[in-house]
Amino acid sequence: MQLKIFLPYKIYLDKEIRKLIAEGINGYFCIKTRHIDFISALVPGLFMLENMDGSEEYFALNEGILVKCGNQVFISSQEAVRGPDLRQLKQTVVKAYKKSNEQEQTARSIIAKLEADTIRRFLELGGKNND
Repeated sequence: MQLKIFLPYKIYLDKEIRKLIAEGINGYFCIKTRHIDFISALVPGLFMLENMDGSEEYFALNEGILVKCGNQVFISSQEAVRGPDLRQLKQTVVKAYKKSNEQEQTARSIIAKLEADTIRRFLELGGKNND
């Protein structure tokens, strides 16, 4: 079956696979080629796929939606990280989380400065009106 993983800015993965194991809101499930069509909300966590040659790959997702339709499996997520084994995937996820956390802190700092500047300007405007 064909698996496509979509991120907001690109197609992250497009390949033929034998099997997919993922975690939905109701627990883990396995999809093979003859599995019935369905949709599942995915929780943040790991999923595994088996390639056509029998090798396995691991991914971490920041939640998402999975749709199985015919021979196609589509996953849409905000973020995805790929690793050849669980140890390397863990290291990659920790690095990505740290980077994301630093970016969030920078964005919060910028927003706080903008808010403070806006309030200061309103106060200046209010002071000019009283003169």
